[in-house]
Parts: sequence; structure tokens; C-alpha cells
Amino acid sequence: MERRTIGAAALEVGAIGLGCMPMSWGYTESQRSLDSSLQAVHTALDRGCSLLDTADMYGPFTNELLVGRVLKERRADAFVSTKCGLLVGEQHIVANGRPGYVKRACDASLRRLQTDRIDLYQLHRADPEVPIEETWGAMAELVAAGKVRSLGLCAVGARAVRPARTARTERRPAGAGRRRSRMHDGTLAQLERIQQVFPVSSVQAELSVWSPEALEALLPWCESRGVGFLAAMPLGNGYLTGTLTPGQGFEREDIRARHPRFTAEMMAANQPVVAGLRRVGARYGATPGQVALAWALAQGRHVVPVPGTKKERWAAQNAKAVDLTLTREDLAEIAALPPARGSWY
Repeated sequence: MERRTIGAAALEVGAIGLGCMPMSWGYTESQRSLDSSLQAVHTALDRGCSLLDTADMYGPFTNELLVGRVLKERRADAFVSTKCGLLVGEQHIVANGRPGYVKRACDASLRRLQTDRIDLYQLHRADPEVPIEETWGAMAELVAAGKVRSLGLCAVGARAVRPARTARTERRPAGAGRRRSRMHDGTLAQLERIQQVFPVSSVQAELSVWSPEALEALLPWCESRGVGFLAAMPLGNGYLTGTLTPGQGFEREDIRARHPRFTAEMMAANQPVVAGLRRVGARYGATPGQVALAWALAQGRHVVPVPGTKKERWAAQNAKAVDLTLTREDLAEIAALPPARGSWY
């Protein structure tokens, strides 16, 4: 598989990663299988998808334990990325960026992952009660101690209700056409602050055909500084694969059960987006999901889409998207698709 570099240290990973969260958290519990999940991870590694993205909160903790079972056998094949900074309670998820906690969390993740180093340690959320420089400084100490190789930040902001739609080949300047999304302004300010403490190797944020806000300012910030960009949810929580039926139900623990874009009305209203991806894919014998991943790959040399799955079949199919190169005409056709309808959160 094509390799891409992230961060000033030029760490190499497969051009497509694997999001491990669905194996333990956030999606339909009745469809999870430990054996199936383990096979999905092995399949991804077999095909060169070396970046395994997990977090201590997924489960919580069980996702890292699952990934650790694979790392015990195949550490040399994997680039392990995990996260700290969020605590899962019975009713709420809260941030914790206290330096002492960050260091304890790292040691716990190392034990669960059965490894002596974390390739990319990401701050899942900034703690509003702790200056982010203090949290980032504690994470930098983990690099100095040899427990972590590089640091990343997960970007969070107030989502625009109606995202702008652009192709990278025809990006509008800020302020042209629709008003520029401000959803990542807070993240950009945080990045500037922590960059003064220790280099940021990667930023992880949502980026997909139906959620392209990061193209406006966040991705250009990364490009201008040689920072890698991990495209989270590049398949739109599964919607862009074209395998979901408008009106289908989701189990209570599935995050899509409470998602405004996954109501029967909005799933039906957004079918033109999937239909457009299917049209492009038909020219290459590719699925809508593979076109969506190829679109993400086309957004820049430092972009690594991280689709999540718990099934071997989809892991293999996602990996093949690296072989699909979209033309300028393809990208323009995708850019002309109607904007996704429905608020995101």
C-alpha cells in the first residue's frame, strides 16, 4: 500500500488506516464479535493499513485490550495511535487534562496495548479547567521518556449546520460564496498555543464528502506546517457506503439512533449524495464507500482517512480504495453534489 508521512518526524503509515472504535463502542452492540474484530484488524494490517486508531475511552478500555492482542503478535506491522483526556461515567463523558492523570493514563494504555511505546498519542479533548499548555507539556514529557513517539490533537468545534461543499481542486478562498465555517476556530487557536510547547504531528478531525468543513481552514493549517491530518469518519458513520436503508432502525446504544442525519427523513433526503458517489464508482468498478475514501485521499498528501469497521469484509474493501485515483472531473462532479441535509449534532 502507498505510504504517507505525518508530522515533522516524517513517521510513515499506510495511506488508509483502521478506526477500531466500532469494535467496542458507539455502534450496534449485538453485531460485535471479538473473533470478527480481531480478524478485521489482521486483515487491515495484511493489506498495509498500518495505522490502528483506538482510545482508552472506547469501551471504556476494552478497545485497547482488543488491539493489544493483535499488537502482541504483530507490533512491527502496526502504527498504534491512541488517545487520552476523556473519562466515561454512567451519565456523562468528562474531560481530564491534568498532567498527573495524563501520565497515568499513558502507562495504563501501554499495559493494555501490550507495547512499550505508543506511536501517536492524541489529546482526545482539551480540559476547560486546565490550560492546554500544561496538558500538552505533560504529553511532551512522555515523548522525552520514550513512552510516546509523537503527539496529536483531536479537533472539536461548533459544527456548521450547513457545511460548504468544495473539491480540493477548486477550493474557494475564505469569505467567497458562503460564509466560512467557524467550527474549527477554537481548535486553530489551541494548535497555535501548543505548537509553541512541543511540535504537533497530527490533527484528527472529521472529513468526508458530506462533512467537508475541515477544508476551509483546518486542513490548510496542517498543510502549511507539515502536520498530518487523520480524516475521521470518512464514510459518514457508514452512510456513504450506500449500504444503509432510509428508515432502518438502530439499536439504543448506537450513536446513529440519536443522530439528526440518521432519521428516516434525512436518510432519504441525502440519498442524492450516495447516488452521486455510486455514479462515479460505476466508472471504475468501485463502491460508493471506496469513492468516498478516494475523495478523502485526494485532499492532500498528508491526509490519512481512518474508516472504522468491525468486519473483515469492510476492512478489505476499504483498503482497496487506495488503488482508486479520482480525476479532476470526478472531484468536480462530487463537489457539485447537493449539500448534505440535516444538522450534524
